Amino acid sequence: MTVTAIRHTGIVVSDMKRSLHFYRDLLGLEVWADFEDNSEYVQQVTDIPGANIRMVKLTAEDGVSIELLQYLSHPRGLPEPKRACDVGCNHIALQVDHIDAMYDKMTAAGIRFHSPPLVSSDGGAKVTYCRDPEGVIIELVEILTTA
Repeated sequence: MTVTAIRHTGIVVSDMKRSLHFYRDLLGLEVWADFEDNSEYVQQVTDIPGANIRMVKLTAEDGVSIELLQYLSHPRGLPEPKRACDVGCNHIALQVDHIDAMYDKMTAAGIRFHSPPLVSSDGGAKVTYCRDPEGVIIELVEILTTA
């Protein structure tokens, strides 16, 4: 028995509209599902009695998904932002084409980056980090063609 695929990454958000602007409008992911669930199933799976969750599922061109979850029944404040060196699930890496154009678009929209896109130490990629509206570190990666 082995893991056969990565299905999705779930991100709990405090403001779905703000998060959709980031993931859909700025990053270009496509919404393929948007619904609320307060079923017994979701309450048991999450171990949150009375949970009512709005879930929006977005996909990239390769079919991998990000699932945004807003707990309508259990609103919470924003956690302290993680640093890149903090232990635990730390960041999500998204492969993009034209990283410089993406950086310019997102900077113009007010997104703060750790640095402009930089060529990796091995020369194989151009990379930058930014944060989503909840403070999750998002790594943008453009694979460089090698001759």
